[in-house]
Amino acid sequence: MSEAVYSVSGMSCGHCESAVTKEVTAIPGVTSVTAVAKTGLLTVASEAPLDEESLRVAVDEAGYELVGPA
Repeated sequence: MSEAVYSVSGMSCGHCESAVTKEVTAIPGVTSVTAVAKTGLLTVASEAPLDEESLRVAVDEAGYELVGPA
């Protein structure tokens, strides 16, 4: 099990959190996602360390930008 925290720019509300959570949850191996608009933090738990590019694409698909590890 692996857990990492990332910074995401552009999230400002619960809808933003839901959109990011939905896209990131679809990445194979992801077991838990917590997106917090107030802090701009995204916590992802997965079976193995995630490929950051896959995460970047998922966050981008939701309409936001992955800034990098927090």
